[in-house]
Amino acid sequence: MIIEFDGEVFRWDAREDSAWFFASVPPELSEEIREIPRPYRGFGAVRVRARIGGSEWTTSIFPSSDAYVLPLKKAVRAAEGLVDGGPVTVRLEVLDG
Repeated sequence: MIIEFDGEVFRWDAREDSAWFFASVPPELSEEIREIPRPYRGFGAVRVRARIGGSEWTTSIFPSSDAYVLPLKKAVRAAEGLVDGGPVTVRLEVLDG
């Protein structure tokens, strides 16, 4: 399954000295992902191949309230000029297991 969406980068402060950045998968697409049969992974994570601009990497998306969230690592944010509150266009390929 391949999905594409436009979203916004958001920051989550894990601790005072560190922050994580994410993009939310829209709820309707998150629901489609939840319906794909797969073995359970820790925290309900789903393995994906993500692409933003010219950056591509393998990671996991994680459930958060009504949607999955995609963590945006520092190298990708720097390479693609992503900032807190800024726009992002994401392509995700949901991987088997």
